[in-house]
Amino acid sequence: MTETLQPILEVTGVTKSFGAVDVLQGIDFAVLPGSVTALVGDNGAGKSTLIKGLAGIQPFDGGTITFEGKEVELDDPKIAAALGIEVVYQDLALCDNLDIVQNMFLGRELVNGLALDEAHMESRAGETLQSLSVRTVSSLRQKVSSLSGGQRQTVAIARSVLWNNKVVILDEPTAALGVAQTEQVLNLVRRLADNGLGVVIISHNLQDVFQVADYIYVLYLGTMVTRLRTSETNSGEVVEYITGGRTETSEGV
Repeated sequence: MTETLQPILEVTGVTKSFGAVDVLQGIDFAVLPGSVTALVGDNGAGKSTLIKGLAGIQPFDGGTITFEGKEVELDDPKIAAALGIEVVYQDLALCDNLDIVQNMFLGRELVNGLALDEAHMESRAGETLQSLSVRTVSSLRQKVSSLSGGQRQTVAIARSVLWNNKVVILDEPTAALGVAQTEQVLNLVRRLADNGLGVVIISHNLQDVFQVADYIYVLYLGTMVTRLRTSETNSGEVVEYITGGRTETSEGV
């Protein structure tokens, strides 16, 4: 990973409080193009709050946000989406009664005159899946209800890159998946980064993190305690940071 790369997305000193509870305390976090950045921490560490802030759902109280080197305000989900920030949440937000194409264009349907442009949508959906080397889907017109967990996750991830997004944030993408499906999704995550996107993965599974991530950020009780190169650390050290065994803020790269 080239250290001279400038972050696509970077936050500096961001804070967020709910009443008297300081959930995020001066957080620094950066996403590089062509890399997978893991965000880990125990329940209640502040991961969800940080991600919702990046998605414009719960704007930060303070701090600075830059996107492609320009300072921005992420106070609305539409602003985040327009910049190219997409979040794939754990529930995937797919409609079982619709097929793959319909799900990928849900709410953003293409029209030709007064009718839906089904041919163009199917073509673009196919091109997107092909660009990500997805070969596990037999038909673009399969109902989502007929797909496996891994295939559903694949559709949700493919939808996130359909609109030329630049940062894709994946919330527990391998939760509740079997071994083969997990491998399929992790390979897809790696391909997103290889295609130049900045990918953020939130996961409790450190084995998955070490398989795909280039960098690991650890949140502990609302404080970002470290940033580590995956190649220069191990799961034991990361667990120490997660559990508070090491709480000294450091730059691990």
